[in-house]
Amino acid sequence: MTLAMSHAALSQHLEQGFGPVGADLTIDAVDEGSVTLRLCPHEGHIRLGGTVSGPSLFLLADVAFYFAILARLGPVEMAVTTNASIDFMRKPAGDLPVLGTATVHKLGRTLAVGQVLMRNPGRDAVLAQASLTYAIPPKRD
Repeated sequence: MTLAMSHAALSQHLEQGFGPVGADLTIDAVDEGSVTLRLCPHEGHIRLGGTVSGPSLFLLADVAFYFAILARLGPVEMAVTTNASIDFMRKPAGDLPVLGTATVHKLGRTLAVGQVLMRNPGRDAVLAQASLTYAIPPKRD
């Protein structure tokens, strides 16, 4: 399988199409099987107790999976989340980046299904796991 969008193209799309949200994320890696985004938490991502908030982890998971779809299909503006579920397994430290590695398990004509595993860099322990389904708009001729 060849990629429809390169690391550079995805990074440009993130910078230009996501406004202030895009500033909180960077694309770490893109390959034929996955896309990894990095969230470097700042005070807006930290909740009481010094941990990265659940909504911030959802942001990472949702955008990472969207970009995994884009890497395979190319620019698809109206691909949207139709289902998302997150299991929070470990407390993410607020002073460390969080990596979200998104994998597309099934890419059909109208739906994409996959998961995002979230970890701290250099650590094997999974902080959270998200399962996502996206609706893909029909192609127009």
